[in-house]
Amino acid sequence: MSPASRRHALIFVTITILLDVIGFGIIMPVMPALLREITGGTLAEASAWGGYLVFSYALLQFVCAPLLGALSDSHGRRPVLLLSLGMYAVNYLLMGFATSLLVLFIGRILTGMSSATYATANALIADVTAPEERAQSFGLVGMAFGVGFIIGPALGGFLGEWDLRLPFFVAAGFALANTLYGLVVLKETLPADKRRPFDWRRANIVGAFAQLRRYPLLVGLIGAIFLYNVGHHVYPANWSFYTMAKFDWTPRDVGLSMGVVGILMAAVQGGLIRVVIPRLGAAQSALLGLTAAAAAYVGIAFAPNGTAVYLWSAVSALSGFIMPATQSMLSTHVGADAQGELQGMLASVGSVGAIVGPLLMTQTFTWYTSPANPVYFPGAAFLVAGGLTTLAIAVYLVNLRWIRREAASATGAGS
Repeated sequence: MSPASRRHALIFVTITILLDVIGFGIIMPVMPALLREITGGTLAEASAWGGYLVFSYALLQFVCAPLLGALSDSHGRRPVLLLSLGMYAVNYLLMGFATSLLVLFIGRILTGMSSATYATANALIADVTAPEERAQSFGLVGMAFGVGFIIGPALGGFLGEWDLRLPFFVAAGFALANTLYGLVVLKETLPADKRRPFDWRRANIVGAFAQLRRYPLLVGLIGAIFLYNVGHHVYPANWSFYTMAKFDWTPRDVGLSMGVVGILMAAVQGGLIRVVIPRLGAAQSALLGLTAAAAAYVGIAFAPNGTAVYLWSAVSALSGFIMPATQSMLSTHVGADAQGELQGMLASVGSVGAIVGPLLMTQTFTWYTSPANPVYFPGAAFLVAGGLTTLAIAVYLVNLRWIRREAASATGAGS
């Protein structure tokens, strides 16, 4: 691809993720109220159903992500990405019209089956950037995510004050616009000579993870990211419920807080990352992010007021170094014809985290806010997230020592 085509591809990915996150962020402040309206239950019961919805989405994504990654390696990034975007629009429409839990589950299952936005976007980035530039380019996804969280939740909070279901229809509109934009603008980034034949043995979850034996140094990094992902799901799964239960926040308050979090994330991944990762290196930057995340989870768990939550959110924003730095390290170990497979594998790992994380976090919240429990502690899920992230740091450090030992051995053998 020409330099101009590469720039256009990166711009498209950034806009795609931005619109995608805006759509997702719009519905977060109103999901507790929608679930309570449909189920007629309490906030704690609504939290449990929210966890089951995320579980259904993540389970299907876990199964289908390797298939979509393999398809993008064999047929290109463009068709897979556009399919994913179109299904998001269908999902939001179903949720907007839903009058039963069954319809909500159908929407989430369909989206999980076709969800490839982030994995395919990351593979596209690997297609058009040099290895030494990938950490900063992967940061574009994080920056778009942050900006989307500035706009989406704040907008959703205000729209939800007018009509509980309006945010879902607006989200569907964003997803549809995103799909149409891709149809018109996006060009394929994976040339025919870098594609590989489709192979069912590598397009299923067992075959995809079996490919890890080709890259043994990646196993520890992926394990650490898995533990981090499980803990990180405390934010989408619990933030609305936690702040409403502990501080009596309204949907507007929740939306505004998410907007602030988005500003902090965008500042880190759109600006600070370009200074820190080149200076510290990818490994140390990821370690800094993991440490900040663990500290922030514990701080939020015991936060005495909303001001403290905002302060700890600023610390948590440093976790924005983790994924760009780690993805940069991982992507340099695989060839151009396997970037989609790698990103599909990472998506599946993320999906396992999304299966375990929301259920763990929402059920923890439900238990510690239930009248049947003598201990009332709405921040318990954040404490669990802090423990998981601390374990991820330990795994990460062990893996880094292994990588350095192998590098030293290779250097000694070559001298």
